[in-house]
This record gives sequence, C-alpha cells and structure tokens, in this order.
Amino acid sequence: MTDLDRAVGLLGPLEAKIMRAVWNGRVGDVFVVGDVHALIPDLAYTTVMTTVRRLTEKGLLVARAEPGRRAHEYRAAESPEGFLARGSRAEAADVLARYGDAALAAFAASLADLTPEQRHRLEELRE
Repeated sequence: MTDLDRAVGLLGPLEAKIMRAVWNGRVGDVFVVGDVHALIPDLAYTTVMTTVRRLTEKGLLVARAEPGRRAHEYRAAESPEGFLARGSRAEAADVLARYGDAALAAFAASLADLTPEQRHRLEELRE
C-alpha cells in the first residue's frame, strides 16, 4: 500500500476522490473548484465546492482569494506523506494523553514484534 492509498483511506469517499486527484496532479498545482468539478461532473457543483471548503478547513488544501475574482484558488497544503506524518503525530499524542504510561508500555512491548525490516526502518527514521 502506498502513502497515497493510506492517506486517502483516512478520508471520506468524496474527500478521498478529490485529494487523490489533487495529489496525482489531475488538477493543476493551483486550481479552482471548477477544475475538480470537471473530473466528477455527476456531482452538483455546490457539493464539490462544499467538500473542497471542508478539505481546506481540515488543513489538506490552502485557499487563496484572488482579488477581482469570485473563485478562490486552491493548492495542496502538503503531500500524502506530510498528511500521514501530521495525523500520526496527533494520534500518538492523543493516545499518550489518554493512556499515559500504559501507552508507552504498549509501544515498548510492540517493538519486540517488529520484523527485521521494520527495525531497520525504525533505525533509519530515528537518525
């Protein structure tokens, strides 16, 4: 499974469809709602617009108002890898806040179950 697949798997179906298109470059680096709507014309424009706005509120997209134009321009706020990193940090912090030392003990115990490849990758990430 790729990081893109993991990232879109954390989103709702329409959010995932839009972000997959954004991250795959099916819309330009900078785009407007109409560019996204052209990819999924079976949906109402307002549905696409609302979903793009929600993705902006969630921090996946960045909006920029263009003076003299009604349409906002959007771009990806981060890569799928960045989204996964941000989300995993937030979830790890949440688990630690809720479970305290029990969470740390669980994390430590899970290290024994890592494959050699996972251990090697963990060492690389630590450096």
